Amino acid sequence: MRVTVVGSGYVGTTLAACLADAGHDVTAIDIDPDVVDALNDGHAAIHEPGLDDLLAEHAGDRLRATTEYDGVPDADVTFLAIGTPSREDGSIDLGPLTAAAEMTGEALAGASDGDGGSSSATDDDRHLVVVKSTITPPGVREVREALRAGAGDAADRVELATNPEFLREGSAVDDFQHPDKLVFGTDSDWATDRLETLYEPLLAATDGEVPMIRTDPETAVMIKYANNAFLASKISLANDLGNVCKRFGIDAYEVMDAVGLDDRIGAQFLRSGVGWGGSCFPKDVDAIRAAAREAGYEPLLLDAAVAVNDGQPERMLELLDAHVDVAGERVAVLGLAFKPGTDDVRNSRAIPLVEGLRERGADVVGYDPVAADNMRELFPGIEYADSVAAALDEASAALVVTDWDEFAALDDAFDAMAEPVVIDGRRIIERRDGLTYEGLTW
Repeated sequence: MRVTVVGSGYVGTTLAACLADAGHDVTAIDIDPDVVDALNDGHAAIHEPGLDDLLAEHAGDRLRATTEYDGVPDADVTFLAIGTPSREDGSIDLGPLTAAAEMTGEALAGASDGDGGSSSATDDDRHLVVVKSTITPPGVREVREALRAGAGDAADRVELATNPEFLREGSAVDDFQHPDKLVFGTDSDWATDRLETLYEPLLAATDGEVPMIRTDPETAVMIKYANNAFLASKISLANDLGNVCKRFGIDAYEVMDAVGLDDRIGAQFLRSGVGWGGSCFPKDVDAIRAAAREAGYEPLLLDAAVAVNDGQPERMLELLDAHVDVAGERVAVLGLAFKPGTDDVRNSRAIPLVEGLRERGADVVGYDPVAADNMRELFPGIEYADSVAAALDEASAALVVTDWDEFAALDDAFDAMAEPVVIDGRRIIERRDGLTYEGLTW
């Protein structure tokens, strides 16, 4: 099939590359010429394992990038993968997405005018526009109205659907190619059939065992929010229980290993620690909380999940305070990305920790294998080491924030510390003689 993907961030780039790998002819559209040039050269502007390999293989063949919308009318499907940034109150800003929807409609209207402007729509000349961006149920109407406004007299030829993504940064390519589920939010059998045809190569590669949920557009996007809100709340509950365990001198991981054996609960997302960050959980939980309040409902449990998450970095600093007065001391922050496998520092738990250390007068040095440059944009005034050993050298303490595999292999590097105090927020460091070690919830 011929596919256009509007927006080339994490979701759009992964979507375009994976659809090209599935055999489709894909055109990526982005307003940033540098992003377009990078894609055409076979490179992503983001760090995502496996993504550059796909781009290098398909760029110039089944995948091309452009700043223009002129290819939209020739496509069988157009995806909108535009960011929906958070406002101060947690609600999402649909402005960039509705602008893209309107421009998509205008491109379709222009092609319709060139064909004589016929107002009757057949399956051959209908166009499916699919929202891949994460939007609340009321947002579906706004995007649909923008699309139809742009399309004008050709609006009857255009149908809007939603197809939320469930990609994790650091494993987005694998998540796309081996999904837990596919959710199609449509208003017609025609649109559902078109999406099923698009994903047919993916289903064939997975022996057709992927569950497919066929529903309306609003329900589909609510599934995405419910999914992330549930996972975020599960982490916060594990952290809350972990904080209780710590007070009792009990290892929360031993407790949760047993709890995870209950098939009603499951073992995933029970690893307590410094909390969740990134672009999805904070943004999506805030957005659905704001949408609920606008609808007249106070989501108390989600409020509590956020409060627990926001408190974990301060708990980590309190453990540090019990061992070291960091004023004027060198303190290493190990891990700056919000999770391993990505260079994304959005809502990283390292951010409040660096802020807290600076408020205490510490001399902060950060280390991350891929995310240092992105963190430097937020904190240009702290030191950035090019290795773990350099970060730990003469440090009075270290905070472990991201569970990169290389941190599990540390041994002699701790010997270079002025005072070997380690506060571990991810349970990746092994206790050892000569090391003052504190686990956040164990």
